[in-house]
Amino acid sequence: MTAQLSSGTAACPGCIAAPAEPARPVPEDVQIALSLPGIHCSACIANVERALNAHPGVEDARVNLTLKRAMVKAAAETHAADLIPVLERAGYEAHELDPGALSATQSDKAGRDLLMRLAVAGFASMNVMLLSVSVWSGATDATRDLFHWISAAIALPAIAFSAQPFFTNAWSALRVKRLNMDVPIVLAILLALMTSLWETALSGEHAYFDAALTLTFFLLAGRYLDYRTRAAARSAAEELTALEVPRAIRLVDGAEEEVSVASLAVGDLIIVRPGGRMPVDGEIVSGKSELDRSLLTGETLPVFAEAGLAVSAGEVNLTGPLTIRTTAVGEDTSLHRMADLVAIAESGRSRYTSLADKAAKLYAPGVHILSALSFLGWYIYSGDIRTALNIAAAVLIITCPCALGLAVPAVTTAASGRLFRKGMLIKHSTALERLAEVDTVVFDKTGTLTSGTPELTNLEDHSRADLEIALALAESSSHPLSVSLAKSARNAGIKPARLEDVVEVPGYGTEGTYRGQCVRLGRAGWTGASEGDQTAAWLAVTDQSPVAFLFSDSLRPGAAEAVQAFRDGGKSVVLISGDTRGAVQTLADKLGIETWIAEALPQDKAAHVQDLSDRGHHVLMVGDGLNDTAALAAAHVSISPASALDAARVASDIVLLGNDLSPIADACDTAVKATKRIRENFRIATVYNIIAVPLAVAGFATPLIAALAMSTSSITVSLNALRLR
Repeated sequence: MTAQLSSGTAACPGCIAAPAEPARPVPEDVQIALSLPGIHCSACIANVERALNAHPGVEDARVNLTLKRAMVKAAAETHAADLIPVLERAGYEAHELDPGALSATQSDKAGRDLLMRLAVAGFASMNVMLLSVSVWSGATDATRDLFHWISAAIALPAIAFSAQPFFTNAWSALRVKRLNMDVPIVLAILLALMTSLWETALSGEHAYFDAALTLTFFLLAGRYLDYRTRAAARSAAEELTALEVPRAIRLVDGAEEEVSVASLAVGDLIIVRPGGRMPVDGEIVSGKSELDRSLLTGETLPVFAEAGLAVSAGEVNLTGPLTIRTTAVGEDTSLHRMADLVAIAESGRSRYTSLADKAAKLYAPGVHILSALSFLGWYIYSGDIRTALNIAAAVLIITCPCALGLAVPAVTTAASGRLFRKGMLIKHSTALERLAEVDTVVFDKTGTLTSGTPELTNLEDHSRADLEIALALAESSSHPLSVSLAKSARNAGIKPARLEDVVEVPGYGTEGTYRGQCVRLGRAGWTGASEGDQTAAWLAVTDQSPVAFLFSDSLRPGAAEAVQAFRDGGKSVVLISGDTRGAVQTLADKLGIETWIAEALPQDKAAHVQDLSDRGHHVLMVGDGLNDTAALAAAHVSISPASALDAARVASDIVLLGNDLSPIADACDTAVKATKRIRENFRIATVYNIIAVPLAVAGFATPLIAALAMSTSSITVSLNALRLR
């Protein structure tokens, strides 16, 4: 459920200094970060930027669609609380983020860097290949030497720049005395350059400058594809930290002052107005309201709040102002502890070893040993170190891991494109590999299997007079049940009754006067009714028995189909929710889910997912709230809907772009096929090496053969990956 944040007005300050007076300092501009989970296209970008730029005090607003975030440059007296209502009136949900906590995600420098290196390697390889064609066509003596020296002048600086990622990764591995896929790559590149320079200096017939550049280009292409598949992934722990409210209103001797949350101490009194999020953990000292805990605990209904109730950072105050006494700040708050849970869970997932890394463990030492044996064998046989070194270089180049380097990203990119067309965005490079191994599926309830918003179920059971009174009262409240009731009544053609003295009583409901009678819409006890098992808002009219408006949380489209598909596929399905036992059991029975857990805290969800993993299960977690982030990060693989809060989406490996859950089961089938294609690509690379290596060891691998072999293997792997489309 969403809550509307209250707004205040702000004007852009101006400072005019008289010539005879010292100039007063002009307030510095502020940077405001807003999370926009609902934007999805260029029209959304234009609408959001137009709405923000039209607001007084805003100097510049820029929207990043990939990050679903707006960065606003504004005057010092403009706050996020001024801008959020502006966006909500434009039809966009918005949450304030702390810009300081987002510094690590502001740019796509790594992607641009890889793309620049790829472009340099491609441009250089094309030019050197043109020179090599002349040599292969029969250029000899001084002409051949000139072309070789020109090739060296192009290749050396180009590789020094383009191959830096491989050099850096290989050195990092060698420093800790281990091997990775980049070690044989670097060795092949360096040996190719060294032997080529040696051959060029001695006026030799063959040089490997073209092969070294082609190798660098193909491997950078694979590296860039791999990067793009996970470019959307960011740290969920960082996003959770950014959601913490950066400012609070503190009471000092009865006076209000706005301060940073970092300056609050235990025991301070703060005010949280309707629509605001709790900046700290604390206890209510005065005031009555209702709290929306759905994103933190999964509870469907708002919780009645009064003096003495403990509150947690991140909860949303709905209807009345509250005075809170701080009990925990900063790293001690429940929201920060949740961020720690996510960080711990993320580090656990990072222990997963991808298929490419497993292949590298066997491939790298094998190539080195083979190249060393070729060098020794030919040196013993011919006694010519030049010949032995040339053949060793040829072995390294022709057994280059181009096909292996493209095996995974080529398939992942093809599978990601297929799933994107079906409404799913793959964020993590190994998500498909892990999804193919899933045997247990854990669903959250509120906002995942259900829509997360209440739906009136018994409109037709009420008289028109009751509906008119209820509509008039409901339209005076922002409570989720009132909003749902008003919408249903309006759609049914009901007109509101004429009421007088309508007021909202925080924490209880709305009351007014109808033809001299007191009428109320709200909680059961407040209206004289008895609490029932079902979610309800009660209408009480003087001298009449209260009547109940019943609500249920409607199923998401495709929820039943997704659960049934998983069960038919032999997978275990579990429902874990922070909602009440009755609500969870009702949904579980409706969907045929035998295993369910109710009233689960965020740490309980993560612990249960971890327990399933410890017992050897590969768990797919599907959730949408802050209370799901730790479980999403702890699972073997995770999915969240696009409507989920930013922190839940970034904790997930896959994002469901639409409202329909049915594509989730199809994603598992696609993942199985993708993993099969990856293994096929590894087998193609193995067969290629079995054919090419004897040629290299026998001394038949000229630079032309090496370049053709590399290109053929890479193209074959890419075409096999495209079969997924």
